Parts: sequence; structure tokens; C-alpha cells
Amino acid sequence: MLTSLSLTEFRNHPHAALRAGPGFVVLTGENGAGKTNILEAVSLLAPGRGLRRAPLSSIARQDGAGGFSVAAELVGDIAIGTGTLVSAPERRIVRVNGAAAPAATLAEWLTVLWLTPAMDRLFVEPASERRRFLDRLTLALAPAHAHHAARYEAAMRARNRLLADERPADPEWLSALEAQMAEHGDAIEVARRGAVDLLSQRLADTQPGPFARAALAIESEPIADLARALAEGRRRDTVAGRTLIGPHRADLAVVHRDKDQAAALCSTGEQKALLLGIVLAHADLVADRTGSPPVLLLDEVAAHLDPLRRAALFDRLSGRGQVWMTGTEAGLFDAIGAATRYVVENGSVIADA
Repeated sequence: MLTSLSLTEFRNHPHAALRAGPGFVVLTGENGAGKTNILEAVSLLAPGRGLRRAPLSSIARQDGAGGFSVAAELVGDIAIGTGTLVSAPERRIVRVNGAAAPAATLAEWLTVLWLTPAMDRLFVEPASERRRFLDRLTLALAPAHAHHAARYEAAMRARNRLLADERPADPEWLSALEAQMAEHGDAIEVARRGAVDLLSQRLADTQPGPFARAALAIESEPIADLARALAEGRRRDTVAGRTLIGPHRADLAVVHRDKDQAAALCSTGEQKALLLGIVLAHADLVADRTGSPPVLLLDEVAAHLDPLRRAALFDRLSGRGQVWMTGTEAGLFDAIGAATRYVVENGSVIADA
């Protein structure tokens, strides 16, 4: 878990410093005060583009000099940080204990999961959104997944550029890229299916309660030899302008277990309950499998739950790692009890006794 967090020129925060204890970290304040910005900063301490998936150049404070930084201390005196320079606003810099490191290695130090209002439409959005959600779940159980995903994407982009070039592509170069895609693609597939199998079993074993239980499955075309299939599909992919087969085309299928109904056909409230149930079950699974619970970021979740489900949520989360929560009203969190509390006002963060 985090013991401290420091932001510099991040979104609407010129500078913010927070101490964080175990358990709940509650951020309250008006809409637009900068609560979600703090959660986004924490999410950037894990591999990937964070909970907003924003371009790095858009994160630096608008009235600032340019560039931003996020730094944190973790239990065990581990220091991690990320940010950009004024001279390179789209180049991400990562440091672990003061030394430069690839972003993918952040998964070795911190596991972060989040739930935001923007995710409420996850089950009716394009497959790419569910795929990103699936990869976040997988990464928490298999840190090497970040490396394989990055290498696969890099090889696929290079292959697409070669196929789009007006000059004939070097077959040996294409074959080398396709071999890389197959190697890392197979690892991606194994990690994803392992994560889904474990999570599906965890959800099946969960007793029916206030949060809907989901059944999960990966929908993807079975390919016995990806390298060969890519080689055979070069002409097709050239016409399409992109690679049409591989793990980047997979989808996560979600069904309301107790109603036997696809999540996309459930009500908005049921979809939210399904998503929350998946995140909670996954957090428990990660804690059991790794011995370390993930850091949970729950943005405006309490406000959309009735009192019964809100109390059940707080009870479920109590004693299960560090949970950062936001809300416009402090009263929403009265039932939590002991917590680290801050009030956020126009980019300022004030400890709330």
C-alpha cells in the first residue's frame, strides 16, 4: 500500500502531499475540486495509461510550466514515481528507488484496480474497453502480462507499418515480427484465460448477496499456430489496413449468473452491481493468490448505492487492504469509522480531522 503521495503540476493540483494509512482513504469535496485527479495519479503508478487513459501531455497543469510528476512511498521504504518533462510532454519517465525503470516493472511493486462512473457502460461499449478491463484484472495476477502485452503491441504496429508501405515488405522481417507476435500472443492468451478461470470460480463460490454474481468467459477465435495464420493473412490484413486476428481481437463475455442473462441486456443498476461484484471478488482473489491485496480506487461509488448496499460494501472492504474512495458528501462515509480523510478544494488537499 501507499504510505504517502505527492503530486506536482498534476491536473488542477500545483502541489499536493498526502499521508495514507492502512484501510480507507476518503476524499470529499465538490464536483470539479480534483478528487478524481488524485485517484488518477495513483492509477499512473501502475503500468498503463491510468484510469482516464489520457494523453500524457494533457495531464500537466494547464497554467503550469509543463510536465508533471507523481511520487509515492510504499510500505517497505520503496519509492516509485512517474511523470513527464517540459521538453518531452509525451514521454513517460518512471523511477523506482531513484533509478530509471520501464513502466511495465511497476506491476512488480504495486497492484492498482479501479472503478469509475465512466465504466458504468463497460458491458455495452466496444470490445476494446472490456479487453482493457480484462488485461487490468490479468495484470494483477500475472505481472509479466504487461511485458508481453507491450511487446505484442510493438510487433503488431511494426508489422502493420510494413504491410502499409508501398514498397514490397521483406518477408523475413515480416516473419520475424509475426514470430514475436505469436510468442507474446500465446503468453497473453494463457495469462488471460488463467485469470478468468480463477475469477469465475471465485465468483461461483460466492454466496448470493447485495452484489450480483457474474459468469465470465473469453470470446476469441481459436488459433493453433498464430505465426502461420498471420503469414497466411498478410494480403487480407494489407487490404484491411490492420491485423485482423490475434489476442488483440478478444472480448470478455459477462453473464448475470443468477439470472442467466448477458450483462449487456441487464438494467443499468444490475450492470453496476455486476461490475462491483467482479472488482470485489478479484481483489479478494489477488490477496489470496499473492498475499498482498491490491490498492482499490473507487470513484463516486458510494453515492450510487442505497444504504443497505453501501453498508455491505464498507463491510466487505474493511480490513482488506487500502481503499481510496471519493464522494461529494462526507456523510456518505460515516459508517466506515476509522479512515484517513481529506477535503479537496480547488486543487488543495486538506487533512480532515
